[in-house]
Amino acid sequence: MKPAPFRYHAPKTIEEAVDTLAEVAGDDGRVLAGGQSLVPIMAFRLARPAHLVDINGVEALRRLAVDGDKLSIGACVRHAAFHKPVVGGPLGRLLAKVVRHIAHYPIRTRGTFCGSIAHADPASEWCLVAATLGAEMVARSKRGQRIIAADDFFEGIMTTALAEDEILTAVRLPIISDQTRFGFVEFNRRAGDFAIVAALVTVRVADGVIAEALALNVLASISA
Repeated sequence: MKPAPFRYHAPKTIEEAVDTLAEVAGDDGRVLAGGQSLVPIMAFRLARPAHLVDINGVEALRRLAVDGDKLSIGACVRHAAFHKPVVGGPLGRLLAKVVRHIAHYPIRTRGTFCGSIAHADPASEWCLVAATLGAEMVARSKRGQRIIAADDFFEGIMTTALAEDEILTAVRLPIISDQTRFGFVEFNRRAGDFAIVAALVTVRVADGVIAEALALNVLASISA
């Protein structure tokens, strides 16, 4: 099938993107980044946005960098960016391990980290990581910028705290200490399928023993 007709917008700056979305949000305007979730549901006409705001031309949203004690991941950073550790220590290793479980390689070259977070699929590995590590979501609109904690951002299945005129411009993950150890496991029917169950745990190790259990989160997909 083919998607229903829509009007295409291609902003070049964050400011232009938020201005455009502010104009079209009330007419079911949607943000397009990797498109690996939105485009298929448009093709099946499960979604019929009248406007698409394509943010791929916004260079500032491709930023992937350490800001102080956080790793800032821009809205157009692809899954494939994490195939090798992007930062030293356990965080880089954790992201490199988890990304291998996300769909198949061609999808990882197009899909985005922030797009997965904004979609809030219960089978999303990145949502599991964000919730476990206590990520911060950076949302921008014409009204300004706000920082949303992961606990407040995820409101339910494919439901987030983002307003219809807000763009998730970045996700900030804390740089976890060298004393942190993690365990990640995922079960699915075939490699590349959606996770049926996945779990991520982080602990702090001192003198060779677990000194503190930091976090444990489990996702269970509704597709099971």
